[in-house]
Amino acid sequence: MFRVWRMMKLTLPRKLQNWCKTYPDALAALLCAILTLLGWLALSSGWLGGGIWMLLAAYIIGGYEPTREGVTTLSEERELDVDLLMIVAALGAAILGFWQQDYYLLVDGAVLILIFASSGALETIALHRTERNIRSLMQLTPDTARVVQQGREQIQATEELQIGDRILVKPGELFPTDGIIHEGCSTINQAPITGESFPVEKGTGDEVFAGTINGQGALTVELHKPPESSLIQRVIRLVEQAQTNQPPSQQFLEQFERGYAKIVVLMGLGLATIPPLWLGWDWETTIYRALIFLVVASPCALMAAIMPTLLSGIAKGARQGILFKDGAQLESMGDISAIAFDKTGTLTLGQLNVSTIIPAAGYSKTEVLQVAASLEDYSEHPLAQAILQTAQAENISLLPATGVQAKVGQGITGYLQEQQVTLGNRKHLDKSWGEQPRTLIASQDSPQHNSGGGSVITPLKRDSSLSTQSQHLETQGQTVIWVARKQQILGLIAVSDQIRPQAAPLLATLKQMGIKTTVMLTGDNAATAQTVAQTVGVDVVYSDLLPEDKVQVVQQLQQKYSTVAMVGDGINDAPALAQANLGITMGGAGSDMALETADIVLMANRLEKLPQAIRIGQKSKRIIRQNITLALASVVLLIIANFFGELTLPAGVLGHEGSTLLVTLNGLRLLR
Repeated sequence: MFRVWRMMKLTLPRKLQNWCKTYPDALAALLCAILTLLGWLALSSGWLGGGIWMLLAAYIIGGYEPTREGVTTLSEERELDVDLLMIVAALGAAILGFWQQDYYLLVDGAVLILIFASSGALETIALHRTERNIRSLMQLTPDTARVVQQGREQIQATEELQIGDRILVKPGELFPTDGIIHEGCSTINQAPITGESFPVEKGTGDEVFAGTINGQGALTVELHKPPESSLIQRVIRLVEQAQTNQPPSQQFLEQFERGYAKIVVLMGLGLATIPPLWLGWDWETTIYRALIFLVVASPCALMAAIMPTLLSGIAKGARQGILFKDGAQLESMGDISAIAFDKTGTLTLGQLNVSTIIPAAGYSKTEVLQVAASLEDYSEHPLAQAILQTAQAENISLLPATGVQAKVGQGITGYLQEQQVTLGNRKHLDKSWGEQPRTLIASQDSPQHNSGGGSVITPLKRDSSLSTQSQHLETQGQTVIWVARKQQILGLIAVSDQIRPQAAPLLATLKQMGIKTTVMLTGDNAATAQTVAQTVGVDVVYSDLLPEDKVQVVQQLQQKYSTVAMVGDGINDAPALAQANLGITMGGAGSDMALETADIVLMANRLEKLPQAIRIGQKSKRIIRQNITLALASVVLLIIANFFGELTLPAGVLGHEGSTLLVTLNGLRLLR
């Protein structure tokens, strides 16, 4: 083989040499085919010795790799596999041919090895298409970047870039790594990463991602993370990991194969010995039929029924901005019966703005906003950010706060000028917190703490006018935050969010696709939740929920429906995402939390990608069912044909390996 390869390197074009290096099993199958044909021609012309040696060479070249793999499995794992069954059948045909001096049986064995090797080579070529789609992600980023230092451009390798470097990206060029735009504005084509069909306008302060394409404007980008931590590199690592993770169904098939192979060998031995001993059949015919049985009963097609399909689905999703963590999630995607949605940032855009500030009698809007913003300065909640942005826009100075503590889903409390201040839902302001709240900053010595360490909130004095206005705002779908100091209500702040335009059509589409129920989970009040739910068309609404309440709702859904998906932002909804059978994140293209916590990530932060992800899962499930049916049917039909017809060994191999190849190619249809 080494001499042959050296001769080929001297004579073959470089492109063909590269093909041979990429597909060595295809090269072996090609040589096996040539030697089998020459051996058969030699036997037909009466050159017995030459024909036998050529056929034996075909056995060695075509059967070397399957034999090595089969013997390795047998010696290391003490298990039989399909490769070894094929080789045993081929060697049996050769031994039978020498025994009967019917050397054309050597041709049958060589054809068996040839078809087996050819099928394996074709499967490798087909699966290489999947790998090529995944490897194409790696080619999305250039190897070099223009680094700007002291006003001069310098070409530098991308892997040598460091945090703080500033790179120049000219119109039409690929971004070499993630960064923040330092200077300039342009339209960015993010389709290679997020699947978005339209370019996105970006300017100073916006984040750009490696592998995306700059539009008409020149941009100076500052690196804020190492190149190896860029979004595209994380996606590549996750997709590569998905290739190695086997779903439970594939693991079951592999365990089944090992036991099944043992049964096939035992039945083959029984078929080869029992009929001649008990029924008086001739040994040659019986052994020949037993060898064909070893071939046609092998579960090659069944083993190829799942993984090629799932890998194709993963690659297809990655191309369209849908990241499946592994094949198990893709497989489960086709079984979804119920979907739970978070409200803020999922069914709504999550772009919160302060719409109204209503002070209580004796207070001003400025005072209410100052007190609220001073406390919310220590929170990262979206509502807090909306209040802070409004305070900054009005140039309101913040007061120093101490003892700031938050109760997730309820509110926030702290001290301003040694006076206890509380912000949150009116329902939670009217009762004391019995649990120790989560401290946001190092608490300083503050008065009015109980012995348990938690802050006590005195029931607040009622204000019927504010309550009426609050109810009116909530019916409009706005979230109302009450601001209280000591025992006095200072006023309320209404924050509004815009419903995603795609939400209502999406939920209608999900119904058409067979999703049985859609649920909205939110910590917001019932009036606001109902307004959003009626607008978008959600079936069931759960409001005033804490994170642990969302988990309980998901558990209840799982008891009623087989497979439940949860769609959220990947941070506040992390417990519910983890509890659901499928956690789907709307975390945005650059969210680290989204990429690491969820099972499925909609990279473009676009909710309308969800039906597409479900369709990929449903189609994968249909193809897997087709493949399993075809694989089992082919085995049964070939076994029947073997014992009730005149099935030859080459015909049996052709039927067996043909079904395997057909199953593999059927699984790769998703790559179209």
